[in-house]
Amino acid sequence: MALTFEQAQLDVQNLPSKPSNDVLLRLYALYKQGTEGDVSGERPGGFDFKGGAKYDAWEALEGMPQAKAQEEYVALVEQLKGA
Repeated sequence: MALTFEQAQLDVQNLPSKPSNDVLLRLYALYKQGTEGDVSGERPGGFDFKGGAKYDAWEALEGMPQAKAQEEYVALVEQLKGA
């Protein structure tokens, strides 16, 4: 049975190993796009490197439908779980 978006959000907390930073950014961006739609607000500046990277990853998905982002999020979590 395929994961739902809600179940994938729970499962991502219990992955067998911690994903790379690139994968974590992808998960973050897909989650934000899937729940809120296109990026909003101002990009964090200055020395907030983590915040800037998260903003940039989310912004890269601009225009992606929320349902598509949720599907990709679920697929990525399934892949990380080794399903």
